[in-house]
Amino acid sequence: MPAHPAGPRHEDIVHAAAIGEVPSDLNALSPAVWPLTARRTDGVLSVAGVPVTHAVAQFGSPVFVLDEQHFRAAARSYAEAYAGADVYYAAKAFLTTRIARWAVEEGLRIDVCSLGEMEVALRAGVPGEDLLFHGNNKSVAELRRALEAGVGRIVIDSFTEIERLAALAAELRVRPKVLVRVTVGVEAHTHEFIATAHEDQKFGLALAGGLAAAAARAVAADPGLELVGLHSHIGSQIFDAAGFEVAAHRMAGLVAELVTSGIAVPELNLGGGMGIAYTDDDDPPQVADMAGQLTAIVTRECELAGVPVPRLAVEPGRAVVGGAGITVYEVGTVKPVDLGGRHRLYVSVDGGMSDNIRTALYGADYTVVLANRESQADPVVARVVGKHCESGDVIVRDAWLPGDVRPGDLLAVAATGAYCRSMASNYNYLPRPAVVAADSGQCRVVLRRETLDDLLAADAGLD
Repeated sequence: MPAHPAGPRHEDIVHAAAIGEVPSDLNALSPAVWPLTARRTDGVLSVAGVPVTHAVAQFGSPVFVLDEQHFRAAARSYAEAYAGADVYYAAKAFLTTRIARWAVEEGLRIDVCSLGEMEVALRAGVPGEDLLFHGNNKSVAELRRALEAGVGRIVIDSFTEIERLAALAAELRVRPKVLVRVTVGVEAHTHEFIATAHEDQKFGLALAGGLAAAAARAVAADPGLELVGLHSHIGSQIFDAAGFEVAAHRMAGLVAELVTSGIAVPELNLGGGMGIAYTDDDDPPQVADMAGQLTAIVTRECELAGVPVPRLAVEPGRAVVGGAGITVYEVGTVKPVDLGGRHRLYVSVDGGMSDNIRTALYGADYTVVLANRESQADPVVARVVGKHCESGDVIVRDAWLPGDVRPGDLLAVAATGAYCRSMASNYNYLPRPAVVAADSGQCRVVLRRETLDDLLAADAGLD
């Protein structure tokens, strides 16, 4: 039988190989996947001493629980590993005022890509100088606010933006620091939707054909703009330095071309994309190891090109917040399905694609456990699905769960700190869950749970 083009996980039948071997202990919590402080106490999963049963009782279900210690430790590891470089926390992964403060307190700056993200960071007290502003279609209003706030770096993504920013800078009599985003033509080993450095996509200016060089020269030639560097981003959820090495090699060549023509390039931003473990099969490198490799690569490539080594910058987001978060759901229904001799247990929970779109969007894999109790029941192949009116409303496509999972149980999904709440929607008019921070046995609200009144507040028909 021909293989499914997206692999066995995406077929309509269960393949044991697709979900791995039966775990020896369904109650175990792998330290590679779960937050630093995740434990079982009397069978109940807890984060930083807060049982998930208490979090649900206090804040409702579903609920996102963030391990503050984990976030801070991850942020600190980047600040320490990239000493002498600039580390920008990628706000798109997940941003609130409290998250912004944690990041800055641990030595990071903030990468924003919209007026909304910019305002959150500014209202958190982050100095404008510590912000870097991204985006492929920055509006006049967004650029104006960035200039008024003294944003430290603006990453130019098109010739239109150069003209737009130059006009505003002249009007406001400021001289912003600018990087040019370069599309380096690197094929990162990741999903098509999160590979961002091949030429056929919306971000950046292509190195091939000379557009990136022309943009850098245009910025350098404008007296109202200060060219401070180049920027690239090859993708997301990357586990090795190979793609970064190719990107650095090509960027060094562009640096050499510009320096030869009298244009200094003091900064080189390699973007983010550092991956995390969603399952035990994932094996991301240690932060210090990747930092050492990237620093060595940039140094070597620039020395070979005969140009000064620029100051390095990186932009981790998922790698800081992803592993810090879990999502806790309540089981609503359990439905065994006969697939012609094979069986799968459909476990429906009270959230779904409105709080985690990644599985439907990317085919993402996750780790899930029974969280409110331990079980010695035989494992069964289960599919954890949401309550939305979509057949693709899947949270964990194939997982091993205890055969006695039942309505009222709590399930916890690991590594949901990044791109879950930040990409959440109100599909089917579901309020978005609360986000709470756990530390030292206490929970603090990071984002309160939405109410039906919140959803109806925008309905003009009720005025």
